[in-house]
Amino acid sequence: MGSALITGASSGIGLEIAWHLAAERNDLVLVARDAARLEETAERMRQVAGVRTEALAADLSTTEGVEAVCTRLRSQTRPIGLLVNNAGFGLGQDFVGGSVERELEALDVMVRAVLMTCHAAAPGMVMRGGGGILNVASMSALTAQGTYSAHKAWVVAFTEGLAAELKGSGITATVVCPGPVDTPFFERAGVDMRATPSWLMASPEQVVTEALDAVRAGRVQVTPTIPYKVAMGAMKLAPRWVTARAMRSVPHM
Repeated sequence: MGSALITGASSGIGLEIAWHLAAERNDLVLVARDAARLEETAERMRQVAGVRTEALAADLSTTEGVEAVCTRLRSQTRPIGLLVNNAGFGLGQDFVGGSVERELEALDVMVRAVLMTCHAAAPGMVMRGGGGILNVASMSALTAQGTYSAHKAWVVAFTEGLAAELKGSGITATVVCPGPVDTPFFERAGVDMRATPSWLMASPEQVVTEALDAVRAGRVQVTPTIPYKVAMGAMKLAPRWVTARAMRSVPHM
């Protein structure tokens, strides 16, 4: 890969991806909103892994933030070999009666930013004849959990279409659809996961290992861990109304 740009890189899955790639001696561009925390993370990776690590503070819910990332992706003097779109968050509200500003922020981060960064990165990769894109979605893409599910369903469909368009170019596009992962994601969304059995919570390492293996193999979609591979397969076969009814008691993210 050589170099990778990772959004949402200061915690959770994004941070785990960064450490995995650093351990393999890839240079990194880390993207997140909190500049101080991001620089601290970048410095730790420079010291521990000895790789070139850039900290790019950007708010992907803003036009300026997304354009800053796109500008870096277009650079031909320091090209990016792997784009990882990981940034996202649970809304922690119902759509009806919820904040429309919060809805638009989520749409910008999890849909608009994914589209724009892929559009910025792909032409250079095609010109160089190699590269990869990894978009982080969720198995909730097949459920009816409000707009979060809708955003992730878009990411899945978008990545599948992009992979088909890039076929034969030497560029791969992969989407990872994990189930619940043991990160601060749910706490920040106000979702109580304490009753969830530990064996149903994947570790970030499990998710990242399977996701990066899929990228290297050129696979378009991957659902990490056996329980959720089975669940994903069942949801693909079940009528939509069955899945929707089963998810009614699950808090919206």
